[in-house]
Amino acid sequence: MQIREIIKKGTIALKTNSIENPNLKARLLMQHIIKKTRKYIIVHDEEELTKKQEEEYRKSIEKIINGTPLQYITHTQEFMKMPFYVNEDVLIPRPDTEILVEEVINISQNINNIKILDMCTGSGAIAISLAKYIKNCEITAVDISEKALKVAKLNSKNNNVENNITFVKSNLFESLAKEKYDIIVSNPPYIKQEVISKLSKEVQKEPRIALDGGLDGLEFYRKIVNNAYKYLKNNGYLCLEIGYDQKNQVIEILKSEKKYSEIYCKKDLAENDRVIVAQN
Repeated sequence: MQIREIIKKGTIALKTNSIENPNLKARLLMQHIIKKTRKYIIVHDEEELTKKQEEEYRKSIEKIINGTPLQYITHTQEFMKMPFYVNEDVLIPRPDTEILVEEVINISQNINNIKILDMCTGSGAIAISLAKYIKNCEITAVDISEKALKVAKLNSKNNNVENNITFVKSNLFESLAKEKYDIIVSNPPYIKQEVISKLSKEVQKEPRIALDGGLDGLEFYRKIVNNAYKYLKNNGYLCLEIGYDQKNQVIEILKSEKKYSEIYCKKDLAENDRVIVAQN
């Protein structure tokens, strides 16, 4: 079967099953399977696929229909203009998180030889992006999951920043040495437990440990806020990604600790509250 024919069939199957962006996903899947660019597919759309390629394409379309994110099939997601390897052991990096990274980069411009702690690093997207875009930085990236750290280490090598990042297996601050950092950044799990089962099939395929923020979604903010100031230098910054409806609650957690000041919020491109910053 020709490339264009099978892409058309894939698109129809995805659309029929109410999958978002069916045309785009059908094409990206084809690029992955035949290891060619978008331009190649446009120019050579009459090329015949092998039976093996056809079978792989059909099976992958079925996986997408059953909820598997495309990124877990292609094992790639772009973030901050860099490629990241992803699998079922890590959360897929979202564009919203780029707002958090960009704010940390802005803050870092006035700090020399900066030390940053990335809590709940997952795929390493935040730590690796900061290592790439901030000069003379030293980053410690922490996660409780050995499997996630394996992915993060691979991504640090693929993006040529492995010498700037130290990866540590730890349940939040538990296994960390008592160092002081200029910035602590985190995109922690923040979905309410009861909400997870109502999320899309795709999101539910992502690791629950990276989604589950406890009964009220705020469990990790309390733990991070209650400890971060001990690891921050004087006037250091705590930068947190939040859910769109968590601004007031997270600010209250910060204020109740009485260790933080200069608290402000940044919105994402959809005008949702997305990042909270506080100074020690």
